[in-house]
Amino acid sequence: MALAAFDTLEFVDELEKSGVPEKQARAISWAVRKSHESLEVATKADLDKLGTELRHEIGDLRKDMDAKFAGMEQRFDAKLEKMAAGLRQEMSDMKFVLIKWVVGLGIAQTGLWFTLKLLPIGS
Repeated sequence: MALAAFDTLEFVDELEKSGVPEKQARAISWAVRKSHESLEVATKADLDKLGTELRHEIGDLRKDMDAKFAGMEQRFDAKLEKMAAGLRQEMSDMKFVLIKWVVGLGIAQTGLWFTLKLLPIGS
């Protein structure tokens, strides 16, 4: 990261104007300069660069996620269609069985009715 600009000469001049002896002002300026060098301070340019990098990474991540979700959506749709086809087949089979029972019971009921009408039982 780049360091923020620190003008040691201007700093020494300001200290001398306020009454600090030159030797002491230079020592203070040197100490302040060293403390600035030891700091890991981000500049606006560093933050702008980091922001740009993050935006690119987020954009790449978004593209990756969109691709994965598109694949998942296609697999989900295929599974859903397969399940729907299975349910349609089961319903068709159940309808056929139900029709067989209804027709069978209708024939049995008609046969029973004719039998009771044609054969006089107990009369």
